[in-house]
Amino acid sequence: MSRILVVDDDAVQLDLYKQLLEIAGYQVEIALTAPQTARRLKNPPADLVIMDLRLPNALGEPDPQEGMALIRRIRELGCGAPIIVLSGWPDDLYGEPEERLISCILIKPVPPPEFLAAVRSLCA
Repeated sequence: MSRILVVDDDAVQLDLYKQLLEIAGYQVEIALTAPQTARRLKNPPADLVIMDLRLPNALGEPDPQEGMALIRRIRELGCGAPIIVLSGWPDDLYGEPEERLISCILIKPVPPPEFLAAVRSLCA
């Protein structure tokens, strides 16, 4: 069974993704912050990371730079798992160096069949 780490600062979104993935048969861990993400990547390692791009900055405002920093941190920790970025503002990531570090971008709101198809293709 594939282990998936879902990262989002919105607890409601986390719960929805967790339920959807568990119903589909995946083992799911969740993280609300970058430090939680780093801890949950270690043991056991994730097979897939799904994350929001606009995470809160020091002022608590949604900031795509925070998501890009987390993508870099995931790779610095040695996690080679595919990364799916979920974003309503994909232009924040297009053309940036971090785009090369991820597997795909899904534009919110993502229909559940499209979401699960992307997950299945990367966990195969």
